[in-house]
Amino acid sequence: MLSVVGGGVTVRPVREFNTAGPCDPLLHYMLPPEARLPEARGLIERGEFFVVHAPQPTGKTTTLWALARALTAEGRFAALHFSCEAAEPVGDDFQTAQLAVLDSIRFRAAIDLPPDCRPPHPWPGSSDAQLVSAGLAAWSARCPRPVVLFFDEIDALRGESLRSVLRQLRAGYPNRPASFPAAVVLCGLRDVRDYKVASGGDPSRLGTSSPFNVKVDSLRMGDFTESEVRALFAQHTAETGQRFDDEALRRAWELTQGQPWLVNALAREIVEKMGVSSAAPITVEHIDEAKERLILARATHLDSLVARLLEPRVRRVMEPILAGTLEGDETYQDDLLYVRDLGLIAAKAPVRVANPIYREVVVRVLAYGVQERLPVEPRSFIQPDGRLAFRRLLEEFAAFWREHGEVLHTGMGYHEVAPQLVLMAYLQRIVNGGGYVDREYGVGRGRIDLCVRWPYATAGAGARQWQREALELKVWAPGKPDPLSRGLEQLDGYLEGLGLDRGVLVIFDRRPDAAPIADRTRFEEAVSAKGRAITVLRA
Repeated sequence: MLSVVGGGVTVRPVREFNTAGPCDPLLHYMLPPEARLPEARGLIERGEFFVVHAPQPTGKTTTLWALARALTAEGRFAALHFSCEAAEPVGDDFQTAQLAVLDSIRFRAAIDLPPDCRPPHPWPGSSDAQLVSAGLAAWSARCPRPVVLFFDEIDALRGESLRSVLRQLRAGYPNRPASFPAAVVLCGLRDVRDYKVASGGDPSRLGTSSPFNVKVDSLRMGDFTESEVRALFAQHTAETGQRFDDEALRRAWELTQGQPWLVNALAREIVEKMGVSSAAPITVEHIDEAKERLILARATHLDSLVARLLEPRVRRVMEPILAGTLEGDETYQDDLLYVRDLGLIAAKAPVRVANPIYREVVVRVLAYGVQERLPVEPRSFIQPDGRLAFRRLLEEFAAFWREHGEVLHTGMGYHEVAPQLVLMAYLQRIVNGGGYVDREYGVGRGRIDLCVRWPYATAGAGARQWQREALELKVWAPGKPDPLSRGLEQLDGYLEGLGLDRGVLVIFDRRPDAAPIADRTRFEEAVSAKGRAITVLRA
């Protein structure tokens, strides 16, 4: 976006919220990059090899590129940030992969380093197994400054190619700084502990737990804090005069939990795509609308994220999270760390989906096929006063479940949570484009809490009002007692938090000896311990 200053004589860029590629402080709103990884400079100055990892896109490239340029500009180091992505297509062809890495180094060095600090041309000859180490040794020996290398997208290398490069870096470690880079930073999606899987999958082939066991630290770049989200948005306010309401700022933090791409994408959707006038304040309604637009558009980042859902390692973690159960075996714990590195779940305990937007995306993707085939007309559930006929909605779902439940029960990929996904798909189909379905997964408590929010306006009421309907989903698992009493107790607490005096408890019977779905699906009425009226749907 450009603005004209001084009668059209001077053109200066107006900064934007960036959702593609590294940030440039002249073009994009951004936080001070080095502050996001404060430990890195000290490790580099001590001449260490270390790992930086974080989910995509979190700002790794922006931060490390800025740090490399700063170190070089200060004159103490020849620090170079480059990407290994060019080597990804060659797979196990480690000779070609090494040549691609060296080409990437030369290309970036020609742009970012002063002439006397650039690598030799051509690279020195060597055996096919030592191309990288020979090249880096020759460069370090002739460079007037200690060389610092940032290997970005290191996990683009696979199999034998990754194994070869990591082993050469480890072998050169004792020769630093005179005959090898003084510091090496490997940057990627995963922690180094997972490189052994990417480099072949069988730790016995590597001889050690990792082919890069000289690293002294592994730094995980975190998400923005709430104050950082506010600081980023304040830059837009300072430059344009358009302010964010305090409630909108809280909602943006709540929905994103500081995931950098989501923070920028929400703001960009509002500022650039929704046509909100720069003279108008940004409200919580704008934030909610932007969230829905992002989810429905399935932007590139969200699409790449959900593509992981069918990976066996991811499914073993995400399915029990969605179902509200956890496992504790060693394999599960390793998978948990992997999914945490992907950014699908929160970086810190308790185990949960990383943020409410990801919760929405995961469920909608898993239930998308069902949602599109549902034979319902959403407008038919809207009453003359604008409210949803929620009891009739539940009754029609029960009728649909009686007829199709057996097939849907077994035909979905996430089998353990299939009934819950079908109900959530049904609700989403009804409220799509008008209201919202807020989801909470009670990990370890065997439940999913849902709050349907539907806007309506009645004559003379003035401002828009919200109808809220709360549901708790439980499963009657084999060998377990009827979850009715526990569900009523949990739902009582959920309703109390929402300030509601009634709710719905849905119990899906997964016992193998249960009656057929068509026979067992029925409604009951109950009263919670705190006197709330509860509609129970057994299915």
